[in-house]
Amino acid sequence: MRFGLFGTGPWAHQAHAPALAAHPDVEFVGVWGRDPAKAAELAGLHGARAYAGRAELIADVDAVAIALPPDVQAPIALHAAREGRHLLLDKPVAFTNAEAAEIVDAVAEHDLASVVFFTRRLMPQLAEFVADAAATGGWTEARVDHLGSIFTPDNPFGASPWRKESGGLWDVGPHALALVLPVLGPVTEVAAMAGPHDMTHLLLRHASGTISNLTLSVDAPPAAEREDALFAGEAGVRPVPDQPWSPVDALGRAIDQLIAHAAGGPASELDVRFGAEVTAVLVAAQEAVTSGRTVAIGTAR
Repeated sequence: MRFGLFGTGPWAHQAHAPALAAHPDVEFVGVWGRDPAKAAELAGLHGARAYAGRAELIADVDAVAIALPPDVQAPIALHAAREGRHLLLDKPVAFTNAEAAEIVDAVAEHDLASVVFFTRRLMPQLAEFVADAAATGGWTEARVDHLGSIFTPDNPFGASPWRKESGGLWDVGPHALALVLPVLGPVTEVAAMAGPHDMTHLLLRHASGTISNLTLSVDAPPAAEREDALFAGEAGVRPVPDQPWSPVDALGRAIDQLIAHAAGGPASELDVRFGAEVTAVLVAAQEAVTSGRTVAIGTAR
């Protein structure tokens, strides 16, 4: 499958480009970026071509991989889908429900494969845990603490303007939701409060009636950084196991799923429909923080 990469930032360097270059079933065609010099540099590292125009790269490939902020990613993904290109997107797929829905509709209309890169959810140990927890059922609660400290001199992601503006809700919130939604089911209501330094607390009511509790930040004190999650219920308390941090391996599995679906296999559990479901919860959470009221999914503006 011929792939084009959109984006030249740290995530494109750490995950996307090396995974595309290493995959045996991928022809890494080219790179487009908002900075042509960075696109040329990244393409040169992996034997690909730097493209000056987005449309030109889309025209030359079968699939696009995007490592760009959500507001930049969404229109490129929609353009690519409308041209019949498969989508490997970063999370969140978009900042608005309308944009996410347009991408979902275009993927369905053109019968395309899609995967959203929820990094650790693509690792086998975590995928197996989530599948087993969903099959077990009987959960009365879930708790996820995902707190990072990215605004330090040694962290390249701290220089990202969209992360500074949107914070942990939109950056690490998708990872937390990728854990709880497959186990507890769709969210119907969201309550949320935000404290100092990007500390955001969500209470989610799922269609099953179960409540999940998410604490999210990318600006926590370094001593408070943690990634902990658990489910509790009739089966007892089940902590989510620690997972290796291997983004290249995870993206390789995303590529596997995309190619398999394009060849007639099953759709990925982490496709754009799931990505749009995650966006809907984040949009509702943002409104809940701003308004101070509980927001029903589907009513957020």
